[in-house]
Amino acid sequence: MRVTLFDYGAGNLHSLGKALETGTTEVRVTSDPLASLATDVLVLPGVGAFAAAAERLAPAREAMRAAIEGGLPCLGVCLGMQLLFEASAEGPGLGLGVLAGAVERLEARRVPQIGWNALEPAGDPLFAQSALADAWFANSYVCRPRDPGVVTAWSTHEGDRFPAAVRSGRTLGVQFHPEKSSRAGVRFLHAFLAEAAR
Repeated sequence: MRVTLFDYGAGNLHSLGKALETGTTEVRVTSDPLASLATDVLVLPGVGAFAAAAERLAPAREAMRAAIEGGLPCLGVCLGMQLLFEASAEGPGLGLGVLAGAVERLEARRVPQIGWNALEPAGDPLFAQSALADAWFANSYVCRPRDPGVVTAWSTHEGDRFPAAVRSGRTLGVQFHPEKSSRAGVRFLHAFLAEAAR
């Protein structure tokens, strides 16, 4: 299985790439948004600023959105999850618009949220398969989907309850970093890849 990380100038590519490696995956990194679509699984990594990342994917925005909506399995991690939405209060630029809604600043005194936080799974079997109950976060912004039915896990920071994971078809977005969430986080990634292979 070919797994492609789209490099839009964000960090964290190495640890995420290592966590995605299984005996049956070939992980590659590309900064070409169109080339990133020649894959079995597309991964939008975390860490970085929305405006800069949106600018990097802009030349292939429509093609990427069409591929994802056409069934290409996609995993968005942290900033990658936010790019699945329409726009962000963090800065200018368009997200992919695969999910309706926007990205807003966390309503909290301590921002960014950095560290472990509890998850409230809402029916996605990936959480049960991986036994992922706590995850590692590093975020100042969170997604606010127009349809709360897309949320498959919640988390709360200083009273602000926000989507920790969203799902639409074969597209999964997680606000946390599974690659930094111990063995359960890596199991979560591998469960997603196993599902994508079916």
